[in-house]
Amino acid sequence: MPSLSALQTLSNDIASTIETVGNTVVAVHGRSRISSSGVHWQSGIIVTGEHTIKKEEDIPITLPSGVTTTATFVGRDATTDIAVLKLPQDIQLPTANIGDASELKVGHLILALGHADSRGIIASMGTVSASSGPWRSMLGGAIDQFLRLDINLSADQEGGPLVDTAGHVCGINTPGPRGTVLAIPAATVNRVVAQLLAKGRIVRGYLGIGMQPVIIPDHLKQQLSLTTNGGVIVVSVEPNAAADQAGITIGDVLVELDNRPITDIRDVQAVLDPDSVGKTINARLIRGGQVLTASIQVLPRNL
Repeated sequence: MPSLSALQTLSNDIASTIETVGNTVVAVHGRSRISSSGVHWQSGIIVTGEHTIKKEEDIPITLPSGVTTTATFVGRDATTDIAVLKLPQDIQLPTANIGDASELKVGHLILALGHADSRGIIASMGTVSASSGPWRSMLGGAIDQFLRLDINLSADQEGGPLVDTAGHVCGINTPGPRGTVLAIPAATVNRVVAQLLAKGRIVRGYLGIGMQPVIIPDHLKQQLSLTTNGGVIVVSVEPNAAADQAGITIGDVLVELDNRPITDIRDVQAVLDPDSVGKTINARLIRGGQVLTASIQVLPRNL
C-alpha cells in the first residue's frame, strides 16, 4: 500500500491544481435559478456550455473573487454545446492552461471544476471511462474525440473545465444521454471559438429536406446494383432550398452524397460541414425504381 506521505503528497497536489485552475473558472448566470460554469479560455473570452445559455443579451457572471460583472454574448453552437462570452475590458483574469485531450487514456484521473456562485470553486474527481475517435453529436456537430467520464457533474459544474492532474484544461464538461457525463475536447472548443469570434455564428451546409432512414429491400439492391443496405427517404422539401432547386422531391431515397454512402441522417450531416457551403455536390438517389443523379449547390444555414 502507498505510504501516508505519498497520499498526502497526491492530495496536496490535487488541491493545488484545483486552486490554480479555479482562478480561471467563473459562474455563469445564463438560465433562471440555476447557475453553470465557464472557463477563461483565452484573453477576455469565456467558454461555457451552449445548453446553459437561455438568453443572448448581457449575461451576469461571478468571478473567482466573488465579484459579479456582466459578460457580452458572442455566439453559440448548439451542435457542439459551446457558447462564447466576452469579459469587460477592465476585468483581468488568468487564462486557462489549455491541454491536449488526446493524451487522456481510459483510467486516467481527471477533475471536473465549477463555480457555485456563493460557495465558490467546487470540484469532483473521477476517471476517463471511454475514449475513442471523432464522432457526431445528435445535432450533427463534428467533435474531434469521444470522451466519457466516470465523474459526478452537478448543474453548477456544467460548462466547466475537464482538468487533468497536471492542471491542463482538456475540454468542457457537459451532461450526456442517460445520466452520462461527456467532455467536448479542447481541439473542438478551439475550432468553434475561432469561428464564433470571426463570424459570431457557425455556418453549415443546408439542403432543406426532412429525412428518415430506410432499409433498401434485397431485391431492389440487386436490381439497381447497389452496395449499401439503406438510405434516407425525403419526407419534406423546403421551397427554394438547395434540394428543391436541384429537383429533389418527396419520396426520393438518397443513397450517396458527394461520393459518400448515405445510410442514415448523420451521414448527411457529415457531408454538410462548413467547408461544403457554396459547393456543388453530386447526389445518387432512387426514384420510381431507378437510380438517378442530381447536382446540389449547398446553401448556408446558420446555427
